[in-house]
Amino acid sequence: MESDLHQIIHSSQPLTLEHVRYFLYQLLRGLKYIHSANVLHRDLKPSNLLVNENCELKIGDFGMARGLGADPRQAKAFLTEYVATRWYRAPELLLSLHRYTRAIDMWSVGCIFAEMLGRRQLFPGRNYVHQLQLIMAVLGTPPAGVMAAIGAERVRAYVQSLPPRPPVPWESLFGAAEPAALALLGRMLRFDPRERVGVAEALRHPFLAKYHDPEDEPECVPAFDFAFDRQALTKEEIKAAIVAEIADFHARRDGIRRQIALAPSGGAGGGVPGGGGGLANGGVNVANVGSVSMANANINVASVNMGNAGITVANTNTNVTNINVNVAN
Repeated sequence: MESDLHQIIHSSQPLTLEHVRYFLYQLLRGLKYIHSANVLHRDLKPSNLLVNENCELKIGDFGMARGLGADPRQAKAFLTEYVATRWYRAPELLLSLHRYTRAIDMWSVGCIFAEMLGRRQLFPGRNYVHQLQLIMAVLGTPPAGVMAAIGAERVRAYVQSLPPRPPVPWESLFGAAEPAALALLGRMLRFDPRERVGVAEALRHPFLAKYHDPEDEPECVPAFDFAFDRQALTKEEIKAAIVAEIADFHARRDGIRRQIALAPSGGAGGGVPGGGGGLANGGVNVANVGSVSMANANINVASVNMGNAGITVANTNTNVTNINVNVAN
């Protein structure tokens, strides 16, 4: 991918409402799959959305991602609060509500949506308190239900000490946007996560009707099972799991080696088209091969023609010891 959405938003190149619509649709389509797998991304922001010259968008950087259990009570369980870059962080994280769901990703999507519309960050807070102040300056005072759910007494006392503020109409911030866009934005940026639009409903919104296709918006089946993540393993069980993982890796590696050893050599016109062991325009890409040890190997290569193979080997760690290689013709 040649660029990311942050670079595009903050460049001088045109960004029409159709661009915004297409980028938002792709983001929601990808997020639908992620959420259906019981995964929260937790760090959606423009710089983590990769874009190519055809305006195709991909979601990247899953370093902060976290799995959810299938049990709704597990899905709402306490998770680490320090997630998401501050400017795209949902109010429930700032207000220490302790329990959050997929709605935190939808808040981030709303912030990205607004940034595309205005070509500037909507809530560029300098710190925690300033971030909260910027959000309330637009959304107004949090509703009573959110106030009551604030877990930290100091945070609740601070919010309650502020004078009541009404919400700012989205039209006054993004007057050039069509009403359907602002209606969807308003559904995403809600103080109460229970009132925030879900990803499937957002895809069905009239603003995205041009691209919405239920048959082309896949879900992860089956969803990921993170039950193992809730198991309290003993030291010996962890050791056994590591040994089992190593054994599985070696078994798969040895199976691949056997397949390679049994593959046709390509001689006498067999194997690769063209005969004589020719490799033309192969376009083979080998990445993350791992650690390969070749000791005391005698390799004889005869009459091999490799033209335009386009073979790329990346991220390998190869130890070659005492190899006698004879290349003839």
